[in-house]
Amino acid sequence: MPQLYALANPGGFARLARQFPRSLGWGYVLMALGTAGFLYNLSLESVADFAPYKRWMYLGFAAVGILSCLYVRDFLAVRGLAIVLLLLAKLMVDTAHWADSLWRLVIVVWAYALVLAGIWLTVSPWRMRDLINWAVATDNRTRILAVCRLVFGLFVALLGFTVF
Repeated sequence: MPQLYALANPGGFARLARQFPRSLGWGYVLMALGTAGFLYNLSLESVADFAPYKRWMYLGFAAVGILSCLYVRDFLAVRGLAIVLLLLAKLMVDTAHWADSLWRLVIVVWAYALVLAGIWLTVSPWRMRDLINWAVATDNRTRILAVCRLVFGLFVALLGFTVF
């Protein structure tokens, strides 16, 4: 849906995209989603060495998520997005292992690209602002990149309906 909006209204899409890196609303949502996802993954962990500390780990990681929203507000949306990208990549790799087709490598390579993006955005979140500014510098570039993302999304959906 965002790609269709970018094709129909590249100026409006550019305005919204430029607001994203410093958006506190998106930051709170993405940090909450990332924290909840991380805590869920921690609940699935069965390493016996962690068992006595699991309750404290829950509290500690939940506190990190909440305190990040209070004290690390600069580029909070980008930091939250980085966490969500890492969690999404884990889910993608975990679920791709069962597929018999070599097409699963499309998902796995995409997941590793998300890992690299998550690490990169965690280390230098201001680069997302620069990347967005480059991507939406002109209406033509906005449309071309929207078409590329739309084609990739349709390709993945086609794989989902036919191969997976």
